[in-house]
Amino acid sequence: MCFDHDSRPPIVPDPSGMRDATSVVLEAADGNRFAAYVARAAHPTGAGIVILPDVRGLHTYYRELAERFAEHGVDAIAIDYFGRSAGLSDRGPEFDYRPHVGQTTFAGLSADVKAGVDHLRAAAKIERLYTTGFCMGGRLTFLTAGMGLGLAGVIGFYGWPVGKGSSDTPAPADVAATFTCPVLGIFGGADEGISAAVVSEFEAALDTAGVEHCIATYEGAPHSFFDRKAADFAEASDRAWAETLGFMGVAKAAG
Repeated sequence: MCFDHDSRPPIVPDPSGMRDATSVVLEAADGNRFAAYVARAAHPTGAGIVILPDVRGLHTYYRELAERFAEHGVDAIAIDYFGRSAGLSDRGPEFDYRPHVGQTTFAGLSADVKAGVDHLRAAAKIERLYTTGFCMGGRLTFLTAGMGLGLAGVIGFYGWPVGKGSSDTPAPADVAATFTCPVLGIFGGADEGISAAVVSEFEAALDTAGVEHCIATYEGAPHSFFDRKAADFAEASDRAWAETLGFMGVAKAAG
């Protein structure tokens, strides 16, 4: 699991930058109904982002992250993964996500991502659309670069880029030739699961495929470092946030 239940994005809130935020129910092409959360910018920059959570699905961390993006001029939607197996209800810290992760499929996840993309484009004037995700969602984020969604770029936080995934998702490094947009990969240099060799293998695959990319690795930062509770990694978090906004062509607010 990437984040604890009480983890929050390490970004200072600015409520004046957000127009509104609301929970919604989306329907994928296969009929699956699932929860999502939309936050709209008070001062849109033309950028939009679809947020793909970690293994626990949609929870408070990702709702707040959608709001932080909106406060920086980026219309955002965070989606859930478990409509097919866990329904639409909100889930607390006692939720056992593991059997639900095992029931996800790449086809189902892809359909849900597309529904999120379509909803955000219908809800806001989007000139350039991105995806971002963390851990399980980071891996899925890399894969969205090959889903034909017309993305301007993808931003994966410590997503496993090689090897077998938690469902039947392919390894991003194996399908890099399908990617049609730039990739920003953000990793912790002290991540015990995703080694420097793994990151290098992914970067080599992107090079071979001719995919424009930037790989940012923060020395000493572990997996899941992007958390306001992790004061020891505040500098890495601040740099990762600035890197994310810069990749989208959005200025980082002062302070």
